[in-house]
Amino acid sequence: MFLFRLMNFIIGYITITIRGEASEKFINMAAARGIFLWDIARPGEQTMRANVRLNAVRPLRHIARRTRCRFHITRRVGLPFLWMRLARRKALAFGAVLFVLGLYLLSSFVWTIEVTGNSRVPTKEILSVASAAGLNRGVPKWRLDCPAVERALKANLPAISWTGVYVRGTRVTIEVVEKTIPEEKNQSPAHIVAIKAGVIKEVLVFSGHAAVKEGDTVVPGQILISGIIPPLQEQKPEQPGTETQGERPVPRQPTYVHAAGIVRARVWYEGYGEALLVETGKRFTGRQVTRVCMKIKGREIILAGPQKIPFLHYQTETSVKKPPPWRNLRLPVEIVISKYREVENYRLVRNRAEARRLAGEGALHAVQKQLPHGARIVHKQLDELVVKEPESLVRVKAFVESLEEIGTEQPFTPGEESQNQAPALPSQP
Repeated sequence: MFLFRLMNFIIGYITITIRGEASEKFINMAAARGIFLWDIARPGEQTMRANVRLNAVRPLRHIARRTRCRFHITRRVGLPFLWMRLARRKALAFGAVLFVLGLYLLSSFVWTIEVTGNSRVPTKEILSVASAAGLNRGVPKWRLDCPAVERALKANLPAISWTGVYVRGTRVTIEVVEKTIPEEKNQSPAHIVAIKAGVIKEVLVFSGHAAVKEGDTVVPGQILISGIIPPLQEQKPEQPGTETQGERPVPRQPTYVHAAGIVRARVWYEGYGEALLVETGKRFTGRQVTRVCMKIKGREIILAGPQKIPFLHYQTETSVKKPPPWRNLRLPVEIVISKYREVENYRLVRNRAEARRLAGEGALHAVQKQLPHGARIVHKQLDELVVKEPESLVRVKAFVESLEEIGTEQPFTPGEESQNQAPALPSQP
């Protein structure tokens, strides 16, 4: 369709209006002689309108005489007519050539410079180094040495590990990657506390004092690994010449550390799902068509795709693309891409086993959304919820047991009441 319109535009075509009692005979005789007519319409009882190529106008005169019809030209479209207009307006053609040359000349210079990827290094500093290397607004693109600018940026800015200079039209983009500075490890005192309730399965202490053991039931906020290491007790050495009266412990101060370790626990989750026994709605059939239009000042010209949508019910997805603005000039042209997807009504009847399976999958999917990254499911159970009155749907509840890490850091200040942890619940059998 697009090639057909393009070919007609290059060759040139006209729109004619046919008047007479035998206008249908006029169309039939033209088709019989191999004259192609398209977009045929009947605006009146004895009037017809059609498009025809420019080289077929002379044969149509003989057909008009034989059918006693008359036709006149109402519209002229194509390159031949544009060329005739330009030939009559030489000043306009000369101005158009100068305009194109001016655009080409102006597009050979750099007008915009942007910097991306920097967060710590100031943009002004990057632009200053690039300017010293020859990258400035208004510089001709053939004089710009992008590798030299990249070398200058890496040599003069130690905080940058990589840089790239790209020329896109009249815009130059400087992309930089800054060096990653390793963060200092936090050594302030902190506990490892529980973020959710569960039964302890494994405790691995890297630093600190274990406050729970395997089999303990914990609640959110309870200390799992304490950052306070209790002091050890030493025996006081005996002095010579004194009698031994027993061992007397010498108290020591506790040690405050940044607790670290892994605490895994068994955690339980619940999820709910349901499925209809009789489901109705709309769904996509898989058929779709795409239409591409060019919109100029509110007028749409179809470049590709059908003129009439072949679906009775459909959903439309539209995207609009506009040419990038050049300085303060915005062209009133946009490309509209519309995708039409056919939809149909459906009615699906399920048996109870299939509905229970779908409801179970929905319940497990609801549980999966609650599970943190790295959690491992060790047991799952699906129970159908039965009600007294029969319903048109099946309800299923999922119970899932997972093994996951439940510890998180909680800083504290030495000397404050940091041992106010939640009491441990009795262990589950």
